[in-house]
Amino acid sequence: MEWKAFNPRFCVVVIELPGVIHVTRNRFYKVQTTRSWDYLGLSSTSLSNLLNKSKMGNGVIIGLLDTGIWPELEVFNDENLGPIPSRWRGVCESGEHFDGAKACNRKLIGARYFISGLEAEYGQPYNTSENDDYMSPRDSSGHGTHTSSIAGGSFVANASYDGLGLGTVRGGAPGAHLAMYKVCWRLYGGVCADADVLKAFDEAINDGVDVLSVSLAADIPLYSEVDHRGSIPIGSFHAVAKGITVVCAAGNAGPRAETVQNTAPWILTVAASTVDRSFPTPITLGNNQTIIVSNKTLTGQRKWLDRIRTNSYKYQFQGQAMFTGEDTVSAELVYPEVSDLMPPRNCESLSSNDDWMAGKIVLCFASDYNQSLLNDAILSVKAAGGLGVIVSRSPSNYYPYAMNFPCLQVTYETGTQILYYIRSTSNPQVRLSPSRTHIGKPVSTNVAYFSSRGPSSNVPAILKPDIAAPGVQILAAIPPFDETTTGAFAFLSGTSMATPHVSGIVALLKSLYPDWSPAAIKSAIITTGLTSHQSGGPIFAEGEPPKLADPFDFGGGIVNPNSAADPGLVYDMNTENYVHYLCAMGYNNSDIFQLTEHPVVCPSKQPSILDVNLPSITIPNLKKPTILTRTVTNVGPVNSKYKASVEFASGINVAVRPETLIFSSRTKTISFSVMISSAHNVNAGYYFGSLTWTDGVHVVRSPISVRTEVGESFF
Repeated sequence: MEWKAFNPRFCVVVIELPGVIHVTRNRFYKVQTTRSWDYLGLSSTSLSNLLNKSKMGNGVIIGLLDTGIWPELEVFNDENLGPIPSRWRGVCESGEHFDGAKACNRKLIGARYFISGLEAEYGQPYNTSENDDYMSPRDSSGHGTHTSSIAGGSFVANASYDGLGLGTVRGGAPGAHLAMYKVCWRLYGGVCADADVLKAFDEAINDGVDVLSVSLAADIPLYSEVDHRGSIPIGSFHAVAKGITVVCAAGNAGPRAETVQNTAPWILTVAASTVDRSFPTPITLGNNQTIIVSNKTLTGQRKWLDRIRTNSYKYQFQGQAMFTGEDTVSAELVYPEVSDLMPPRNCESLSSNDDWMAGKIVLCFASDYNQSLLNDAILSVKAAGGLGVIVSRSPSNYYPYAMNFPCLQVTYETGTQILYYIRSTSNPQVRLSPSRTHIGKPVSTNVAYFSSRGPSSNVPAILKPDIAAPGVQILAAIPPFDETTTGAFAFLSGTSMATPHVSGIVALLKSLYPDWSPAAIKSAIITTGLTSHQSGGPIFAEGEPPKLADPFDFGGGIVNPNSAADPGLVYDMNTENYVHYLCAMGYNNSDIFQLTEHPVVCPSKQPSILDVNLPSITIPNLKKPTILTRTVTNVGPVNSKYKASVEFASGINVAVRPETLIFSSRTKTISFSVMISSAHNVNAGYYFGSLTWTDGVHVVRSPISVRTEVGESFF
């Protein structure tokens, strides 16, 4: 399989060439640590966890499709790393400000860049000077460097963001090797062309990667898996067929339903969650009342803040309020209220000509949902000489900010409390103190507000996302955009950050179980996910309003790597099973051939998509009692006995046959059936539950979602 980009006028000629299967229009994609690994149970000091059992991913190669990498950073040092695997066929490609002979080592073993697809679509050569980019694998935005260091970065002590999150930073698989495939460029704020993504998949497969981490996602509506306008489902299919696990971002369009992306069943799709760490910021009023703020603004003094803020990669800052100034900021607190006869001005109406803000900290209430308008308003406070701003807005509508002066977002409730104080005194004062780092109770795990949600818009019978992982305020490496520094660390957020967490875990599992298929690894991760946080309480999903998390928020739950290393049973699949899925979708043989590049003859009777051997069950239109089948493979103790248990909402009935599975040296794989019926006599939304197999030690949990449909009687 080889992919090339052409100007559209050449396509008529190209399609006639021998060996050309299909010509498709180019499309663009967008890109979407010190505490998170300990939070997930992968402390480097424990000898019994997956990290050390797998020798930290030694010998595994993680490939990343992203914005490039900054190879000189300490997090990419190769100290104590093993030799480059002999199977590696990749290269370290030289280019602008990137000497391949010097850039790569035993940590970063490969680096390529792909731009012909972008240039073919753009119609002219890409001007790196105008776009502040490099015609090479070098990273110009920080996104690819950040994700690479999360997946497989080396140990670096005393990492922090201006003192916050201080600790030793590392990737999930610090013993693994990395290979960067730069497919995203800064044109139009950041795009990744289909043709370049496909070519990168092709090269990564040929190079010999074991895991592919893809923190990219397309916009809704999604293309089908056999539509050649969708490069990620096509490229990932060929990678999985070669035994390469492909981990992709769910997208950052949450909390709206049906926004999840990268929904092909062979992809491991990752949602974003918080961890048990927060950065509370004290606001002390003149009456000595202190309000602790934990919301979604990042403030500080580093020059890279302004650099990152100008690009359009979505949700790079989404998490808690962080004021990283060394000193407190104290000043008069003002509110834009002229008189009782005039309505107060909202945030968006503030102007840099408002000299009354000079030397003061401003409280304002946001009335507009437009991020750029509010961003301009905050900059107006700064331009007018203001010392800081407190923005009050709906807690379900926080936007990410990167400001280089104090700017905190608070809820309407908190903003109203502050306003009451202002109105109660003739000389209101406020003091903003630097943020603190807090770990553990009472901080709970949530699915991030921005994380895209299910159900899948193009295949409702396939549960997506598959799993959630830390993706909020993740501290990892970024390039030294300030030329006076040698590198830095940054808190970034998004499913882009959650994805390499899972990629690193996949690398550890691949090191421990080199013969496991991508489907087996995916099953182990999904069926062992956590559905409650460490203190035992439920996990919530941030939204409008927040709610208890369900499978459309986090799939099987929060990733639990140590349990995934000993899952007991797995729902395995191979290419033949995926062809079964394609036939069940109703695609014709010709369409499937376009994807698989192998002749396929679907059975005359269309198979059921519900029988695809996934570790989850979704029935989007339950009209009558429905029976589906699954097959599990024992990867635990040879002689094992598992019993089934079901949890479901009232009115949904689930029966499993047989209810007991007995494995031995002669019986390693067993099939079972599940009958699901509903007592509801009206059309309803989705009900959620689970099917769990347990032998007393292992807990193999499959999430289930069911929507009843009893028909329409409007006519």
